[in-house]
Amino acid sequence: MIKGIYISASGMLPQVKKQEITANNVANAATTGFKKDRLFTKELTEAEKKGFKTNADWINPMVSKVFVDHSPGIFERTGNPLNLAINGDGFFTIQLSGEQTALTRAGAFEVNADGVIGFPGGAVLLGDGGPIQVGIGKVTITATGEVSVNDFPVAKITPVTVDDLIQLKKLGNSLFLLSENTQVKPVRTSTIMQGYLEASNVDVVHEMVEMIISYRNYEANANSLRSQDETLDKLFSRVGSR
Repeated sequence: MIKGIYISASGMLPQVKKQEITANNVANAATTGFKKDRLFTKELTEAEKKGFKTNADWINPMVSKVFVDHSPGIFERTGNPLNLAINGDGFFTIQLSGEQTALTRAGAFEVNADGVIGFPGGAVLLGDGGPIQVGIGKVTITATGEVSVNDFPVAKITPVTVDDLIQLKKLGNSLFLLSENTQVKPVRTSTIMQGYLEASNVDVVHEMVEMIISYRNYEANANSLRSQDETLDKLFSRVGSR
């Protein structure tokens, strides 16, 4: 009986986490460059169970891991010369206000008060030579990343990536921080699309279906848990009355 209660509870907990993740995905369906999260749930293998101090062989804890789905979103044409998208693998390199470096697929840039391409709030876009100074001139960016102001070349943007995307830690809705000692490498096969933005890769209909399924799974386990608890209560009542 106790085993059944534990198994039912183990089935409920990942569904709660899945609901939270799905809700956040739906909330960011319109966020430029947002990459949806996914929940991976599996039963522990015998080797993994050795890392858990348990007193019963039937206890099989569930492991839930959240990972980012880096599949691309669709490209939306805006016509804004400071809106950029990467067609292919890789990320833009961003320098945050605290000198920390981050990566992103969100390309809704603007020119700040210092004439540098960046985001509202102080983060700036980094080219191969550092921050990109464009002033108030006409900005043109080619497919290979060459940045020109009034037809005069000033910088070059090269998308970068890492060997293992799991090393990236999500910061906010569309930025990714590099893990310690993680090295980036240039992506030469991708192209820059000026006047476009990459939309979120969230499929709202799919997410809503996932939310319904996870709720039903939670409900089924909750009903099972309730039934077993009632049965156990009746058992104790009978034993106690004798």
